[in-house]
Amino acid sequence: MSFTKGKLIYEGKAKKIFTVQENENLIVHEFKNSLTAFNGEKKGEMLGKSRVNQKISSLLYKYLQKNGVPTHFIETLSDTEILTYKLEMIALEVVVRNVAAGSLTKRLGVEEGQEISPPLVEFYLKDDALGDPFLSDAQAIMLKLGTEDDLEELKRKALMINQLLFEIFEDMGLRLVDFKLEFGRDKDKAIVLGDEISPDTCRLWDIVTGEKMDKDRFRLDLGSVEEGYKEVLNRIENVLEVDS
Repeated sequence: MSFTKGKLIYEGKAKKIFTVQENENLIVHEFKNSLTAFNGEKKGEMLGKSRVNQKISSLLYKYLQKNGVPTHFIETLSDTEILTYKLEMIALEVVVRNVAAGSLTKRLGVEEGQEISPPLVEFYLKDDALGDPFLSDAQAIMLKLGTEDDLEELKRKALMINQLLFEIFEDMGLRLVDFKLEFGRDKDKAIVLGDEISPDTCRLWDIVTGEKMDKDRFRLDLGSVEEGYKEVLNRIENVLEVDS
């Protein structure tokens, strides 16, 4: 596909978003090396993170698409860039929890590592200034972020994605503890998976050792952040590139 990368339209904590001059329905995502935690209060850099997260996201999106999940992903453009469909993003973070960790343990007094069955789906308002607060379904509807049917569709899609990712990560010797998804509407108003799936957005623990292999290594000052991210990529490549 031949096109011209256009102007920068948005820069977030992990990516820059550019227009495509020839097609207003396409955009370019450029992954960054920056590391952030606690809504941007803690900041750092990881050399090569942009390449690692691009590769992980691309492989996982291809895997999900192969298994019937509509996503915004079209193709990889470079080591740090992907081409996607433009979505009208829904201002919700959809979090799926298989194991108690992070904010859930503090909010509900649940012990870290406790299995959650069936998996829990939660909504959070995507607003850094407000600290991305938890939202009930009724609050999400009040804020006009979706109808009751929309929220049920988000939950169904999130649980379907969870099942697919949980199984494939298990094959890699990784436990999918929890993860964040973002969705948007395409030009036909269909709800489609967007953003990225990476160690920035997932908690992944080694099944045997319990070692954290995700952004918690940065968040909790555990060290060896680059090694953790690269090990996740190595395991994904070993499983998904063989299957593709």
